Amino acid sequence: MAEAVRDRLIIGLDVPTIAEAQGIVDAIGDDGQFYKIGYQLVFAGGLDFARDLAASGKKIFLDMKLLDIDNTVAKGVENIARMGMTMLTLHAYPKAMAAAVEAAKGSGLCLLGVTVLTSMDADDLTAAGYADDPRALVLRRAAQAREAGMGGIVCSAEEAAIVREVVGPDLAVVTPGIRPVGADKGDQKRVMTPFDAISAGASHLVVGRPIVKAEDPRAATRAILDDMRRAAWPSND
Repeated sequence: MAEAVRDRLIIGLDVPTIAEAQGIVDAIGDDGQFYKIGYQLVFAGGLDFARDLAASGKKIFLDMKLLDIDNTVAKGVENIARMGMTMLTLHAYPKAMAAAVEAAKGSGLCLLGVTVLTSMDADDLTAAGYADDPRALVLRRAAQAREAGMGGIVCSAEEAAIVREVVGPDLAVVTPGIRPVGADKGDQKRVMTPFDAISAGASHLVVGRPIVKAEDPRAATRAILDDMRRAAWPSND
């Protein structure tokens, strides 16, 4: 992996206002290079904020989890590619992925297929009508993402090692549900520490509440970066 550790930590700006998000970015400073913007902030003016952060040199993970008919997905991806975003998520349905890959060609936008949400376990999947357990469904969708030409996949760190075997060494394996030792799991059900996630084969970690809810976000960020560096990582700052 050629990127520095700071470029592999995606800080989730899961906060209600742009002012709060900007305050976190300012507090973290140069230790934060990559930020996730999802639904909560998007609907509070987050798309303009994402453009501004990208223009300032930050990397942006736009977590929209797109899923719609092919044409709608394609047109959305085309516009997002023009915004200067680094990564974009969509649900890992084969037709949606194929449409997105075609639309993103030549843009440099890394498309990520969301396999199974880290807030879901086997009982949740059964209730939603799926016959597969989380592991089986993650592996199927990871293989479909690879075949579609996606840039990577999103999965629980618990599945990072087996997913890496499916997608190979080059695709991004992005893992949310990261919790430092002793941190509250919150509503996540499949979690792992930064050290263990990197050791398992994750290329990028998404960390939200343990940083943005910390009394000192910069210190929390540095602690997680240190934990990542202690893992078996081929490239450090």
